[in-house]
Amino acid sequence: MAVDKNAQELAWRIGGPQGSGVDTAAGIFGRACAVGGLHVFGRREYYSNIMGRHSYYDVRVAHRPLTVHRHTVDLLASFEAETLARHGPVVVEGGGLVYAEEDADLPLERITFLDRRAREDLAAYLEARGLPASTAGVLEDARRRGVQLFPVSYKEISRRLAEDLDIPQSSAERTLNTIAVAVCCALLEYDPKYLARALEKTFPGRQKIIDMNVRAVELAYAYVKENFDNADLAFRMEARQTEEPRIFVNGNQAVAMGKIAAGMTFQTYYPISPATDESTYLEAHETFPTRDGEQGSIVVVQTEDEIAAVTMAAGAALTGARSATATSGPGFSLMVEGLGWAGINEVPLVITLYQRGSPSTGMPTRTDQGDLLFALHAGHGEFPRIVLASGDLEEAFYDAAQAFNYAERYQLPVIHLVDKALASTSMTLPPFDVGAIRIERGLVAQPAEPDGKGPFPRFQPTETGISPRPLLGTPGGMHWVTGGEHTVYGRVTEDPVVREQQMEKRARKLEVAAQEIPEQEKVRVYGDPEAAFSVVTWGTNKGAVLEALERLREEGVRGRLVQVRLLWPFPAAELTRLLEKASPLVVVELNYSGQFAQLLRRETGLTADHLVVKYNGRPISGLEMTEALRQVAASEAGARFVIRNPFE
Repeated sequence: MAVDKNAQELAWRIGGPQGSGVDTAAGIFGRACAVGGLHVFGRREYYSNIMGRHSYYDVRVAHRPLTVHRHTVDLLASFEAETLARHGPVVVEGGGLVYAEEDADLPLERITFLDRRAREDLAAYLEARGLPASTAGVLEDARRRGVQLFPVSYKEISRRLAEDLDIPQSSAERTLNTIAVAVCCALLEYDPKYLARALEKTFPGRQKIIDMNVRAVELAYAYVKENFDNADLAFRMEARQTEEPRIFVNGNQAVAMGKIAAGMTFQTYYPISPATDESTYLEAHETFPTRDGEQGSIVVVQTEDEIAAVTMAAGAALTGARSATATSGPGFSLMVEGLGWAGINEVPLVITLYQRGSPSTGMPTRTDQGDLLFALHAGHGEFPRIVLASGDLEEAFYDAAQAFNYAERYQLPVIHLVDKALASTSMTLPPFDVGAIRIERGLVAQPAEPDGKGPFPRFQPTETGISPRPLLGTPGGMHWVTGGEHTVYGRVTEDPVVREQQMEKRARKLEVAAQEIPEQEKVRVYGDPEAAFSVVTWGTNKGAVLEALERLREEGVRGRLVQVRLLWPFPAAELTRLLEKASPLVVVELNYSGQFAQLLRRETGLTADHLVVKYNGRPISGLEMTEALRQVAASEAGARFVIRNPFE
């Protein structure tokens, strides 16, 4: 893939104003790499507005599977000045910078949406190097660092396209993103046929658009050949033939597909970032072919608010539908009373909680792991729930399916924690193994026909706390469901003995779950299982830690990752055994206070030697994680290590 002596991969980034098609451009580039047999890992970063503010997309490409993004860039594609200002300083030596020639010399203060902090920091950076506070200064700094510059006249290429196809200039300019991608691929000497195939996948059935963009690719390749010498660009991309089938999906899609595979038939939502994309994907696939040649279907309802979403989903679950709702932090806050109602009525409800920057509105389109303790304790009073967290896209698929099994087996709410980083990650993966999904409906009652003996004892105490549940509408299964404490029939009561019986009944279910759920569904160990150097984390930090440990292994440092997948009931016994000889014990989280570290200490008595955190709303890159763990291994890190990156 690369022509330099060390590089075995490419980190590509494209930036531009929100609403300008940056996502489309990244999708075309990623698909072009994927159809060429390359492994792809992408991440999307964007502001929480509709138009104008800066967004960018990273696509990392290699001949091996990838688990995390890189925060440094080998080739940067820009068609506006703000991308130069924000990301120019992180292009590596031997890399390249593609930019619009009209952006070559703009004062930083004229870049409309460049934040004051970013502008002042960049101006200081340039001043320290004797360079002007302008894009010219950024470009000169890049050139001095060994970055090759490629000024592009996008207007000239689009003008040629307009003349060639006899279309208005405004129509030709709609291919700007494709042109930027094609210029990069031409510089990387990547066969343009893969771009053509990517365009077919991006615009299926829209042949005129495909033809126009394919011609734009041809003109961009010709432009590069006429105007640039890429000899000093250290990177190339070469397709690799593979017989392995692969899919190219993002986190929202993986969760949605897992729910479909699990037999979900009803989902509710109220629009909220970054959860909405999952439900809109489900809406687009409300009918789908099944393996037996039949047609499957689901009902997706956009409700008037999150309160309606959670209660409607709970009602559907009572009828026997595999039912879920998806939301983010502020929406989950509104759902809490409904969550408690599901808890007291032992409703098998699944809630997919996409964590984002908080509190309040916070940063709706940035990532965070600040909802852990909230998910564990949300609701007044005490009632059991299961909380699990996915570390990557494959886990997101299988966990989304498993959540329904947990919910119905133990008759309680299940909260599936993901985050914005996972939602907006896109990857090439082997197709998900739908055949591995097992559907467990739990203890469903089949009562006899009514015989005058009264209602069904839905909440009858049992040794496990799990009672047979008749689906609403089942003959002979009549009982009450209310928000009050209740008898075995669901009738409201305040009797102290009955209260104790029902509280203890519900609590026993969680004890049984803790005993029955296999250890591999609770905790997984990666790396050297006998290593004392132990990194404990949860959620999407997994990929960064895996890459960091691999890099450190090459440097002679033996380490292991202990990934906690089941967060409640907390796997205290398993973690106590795994971590009793850990030295050092490192906990990694995307929040300020170290919520998991607090939970670990509370439940096991184990205190982390080092807490590594990042809370600027962006995920941890592999290189950032490597540097943090390298300092820990060298005894150069304090008890608290904050990862900071002002160029994100």
